[in-house]
Amino acid sequence: MKKIRYFDAHCDTIFRSFFTGEGLRTNGGHIALDRADVFEAYAQVFTFFFSADDAPEEGMLSIAKKMYDLFTSELEKNRDLMTHCKTAADISKNAETGKISAVLSIEGADLLECDPDNIELAKEWGVRLINPTWNCANALSGTHCRESDRGLSDLGRAFVKTAEQANIMMDVSHLSEKGFWDLTEIAEKPIVASHSNSRAVFDHSRGLTDDQFKAICQTGGVVGLNFYTDFVGVDPCIDDLIRHLEHFLDLGGEKHVALGGDLDGCESTVKEITGFQDVPKLYDALEKRGYSKELLEDIFWNNWLRIF
Repeated sequence: MKKIRYFDAHCDTIFRSFFTGEGLRTNGGHIALDRADVFEAYAQVFTFFFSADDAPEEGMLSIAKKMYDLFTSELEKNRDLMTHCKTAADISKNAETGKISAVLSIEGADLLECDPDNIELAKEWGVRLINPTWNCANALSGTHCRESDRGLSDLGRAFVKTAEQANIMMDVSHLSEKGFWDLTEIAEKPIVASHSNSRAVFDHSRGLTDDQFKAICQTGGVVGLNFYTDFVGVDPCIDDLIRHLEHFLDLGGEKHVALGGDLDGCESTVKEITGFQDVPKLYDALEKRGYSKELLEDIFWNNWLRIF
């Protein structure tokens, strides 16, 4: 398979490393830096995640700080392979050197104690995306699976405004539908769904409705296809993942659909993708279907690059 440029907007590799003690260079997970040589260029959004159901006595912010320390430690250990990037210009420049571009996100504002005052710290860390919620409902909003009829609270609206002022975009994967539509009313920056599929193709509450997808497109945002079995289909393969892609393309998503594999955050993936090193198989399958080089470049690289 040819080497491709690959930009992925969501992985839980930091979370995995936090618990297993394995580093980012070599490990038994979906993503290991020493396997990235299959790509011509590789940019990865690494998320900080921790379930609020398991919040420690010292608070969730303490976990976020520990994860940031782990990330910076791994950056130092792997500075020959990877660089922390905050903007599209950083990523493009870094890709020319052959190094991996690492971007940061936070999955669940619980890690910031749902406090707008803590967004400044996230900005200092270089965070570019924040999910207001994971699956656990919090002070900002309900989620797709808990308190799903609850939208953004006044605090949630203040949190969004403060985050956008800090040049941090909102990520609606996991958010309740009511929260989603509340967000579209106030957002001034592109809205993204870093790792979500089409609910019309496979009916799961984590998927986006057609109207949600079109609303994201209208903000200039991007949706990343999720490789997790539960969100793709029953015993799914690459062809099933492509069904989600093609549905979004039919809705006018050429500049608004990309990849967000959810790797190291899911128990099982579509059959052919056992780790990020298998992503070129998806590129190859699409090329064989007649996808143009321009469209493939947009899906695998340019669409995420644009909004950063």
